[in-house]
Amino acid sequence: MFDIGFQELVVIFVIALLVFGPKRLPEVSRTLGKWIGELRKGIYDVRMQMQSEIDEMRDETREETEKKQVEGGDPETRPEGKEHEEGPGEGDGGKA
Repeated sequence: MFDIGFQELVVIFVIALLVFGPKRLPEVSRTLGKWIGELRKGIYDVRMQMQSEIDEMRDETREETEKKQVEGGDPETRPEGKEHEEGPGEGDGGKA
């Protein structure tokens, strides 16, 4: 996610130690960890719900397309092999 090296982490830790002090730093770290965990869980839940909605819409669209194909809708959406319905005598080149 972030490209943070070891030196950057040491600088962040030293600044946090100076700002919060050695007594409050573990408490702040725990709280920050809980917030990050809840944020990740929330993002995961939203992602799964969006994927579920997308899948549901895709299934509905597929069902509608298949229904149109069965009913003989557009020539473009007809199943293969049914592009042109031939009447009697039309398929043999006009010979009866």
